Amino acid sequence: MKNAEAIGISRRHFAIGGLSAGAALLAPGALFADSVQPVSGEAQPTELPALKPGMHTSFASLKQIDAGLLNVGYAEDGPADGPAVILLHGWPYDIYSFVDVAPLLASAGFHVIVPYLRGYGTTRFLSGATMRNAQQSAVGLDIIALMDALKIQKATVAGFDWGARTALVMAALWPERCKAIVSVSGYLISSPAGNQTPLPPQAAFAFWYQYYFATEVGKAGYAKYLDEFNKFIWHQASPKWNFDDATYNRTAASFNNPDHIDIVMHDYRWRLGLADGERKYDDLEKRLAALPVVTVPAITMEGDSNGAIHAPSTVYRDKFSGKYDYRLITGGVGHNLPQEAPQAFAKAVIDVDGY
Repeated sequence: MKNAEAIGISRRHFAIGGLSAGAALLAPGALFADSVQPVSGEAQPTELPALKPGMHTSFASLKQIDAGLLNVGYAEDGPADGPAVILLHGWPYDIYSFVDVAPLLASAGFHVIVPYLRGYGTTRFLSGATMRNAQQSAVGLDIIALMDALKIQKATVAGFDWGARTALVMAALWPERCKAIVSVSGYLISSPAGNQTPLPPQAAFAFWYQYYFATEVGKAGYAKYLDEFNKFIWHQASPKWNFDDATYNRTAASFNNPDHIDIVMHDYRWRLGLADGERKYDDLEKRLAALPVVTVPAITMEGDSNGAIHAPSTVYRDKFSGKYDYRLITGGVGHNLPQEAPQAFAKAVIDVDGY
């Protein structure tokens, strides 16, 4: 909104660029899924064969590679000479959010890379001296380093939750490395300063776990009840997704990473200004704090039953200046959109890559 002070609101990786504090206070209901309205674009969705979510339970190939500060674990599928696609997960999820998406994209000729983010799965820090830092710019740089290690100059980057924010960060800071992006829940770049605006009760309630993580008892509670905690978040964020124990357990194994708890705590504490970052990222974070416009082609998506707080698409439309489309996925789809609606997510990746 013109001349209004922009604020960032974190629900996982939730930021509203251009939403005034007054608008948030006057219309807190606009922050939830039932208020999202589709914005039509020019894209004609690609048709893919029918696929029942959960059909696949493993990846074609799992590998490890040194990249930047990390030894990264990742899944790989599709032809090595195909157009590159990088799929990024969030919290509390992992690469198995894309276990059905990856083969769909591979069958369409894409070279698919699905990395565990720092603090998840088989990804490890190369040095014990490295700060367990989850700043948005640091995670973005992890993926740039992975692309360098894999000799991928340019890729379409798609994700949800932390992964959507990372795709947006990459597109904003390194557009020359991003052919296009898919971002579930819109524009998610934020800053600690932007997150200091008090929220109305309805929105603040949705962030309960972030405030819990801000305390030492919250950190201890997360460590003690790790599986119960994250399964509860799954139910909260995707209230209509009837996942089974086997589906959850495949992902839950990635939370046993020795750095997982420290990374999760730092992510949410840093967003609220309760934990410091590293000075070497200050210049990048300053650029991100300005909520830069994304210039590469983009598709944003939302599930019609997303239990995680998120902005209506009209609020962030002006944060995308390139070719753009918005897609509302119906049928009880929640926050973990790639795993709940793999066909729709794969279509978006294929379509945006062709923009």
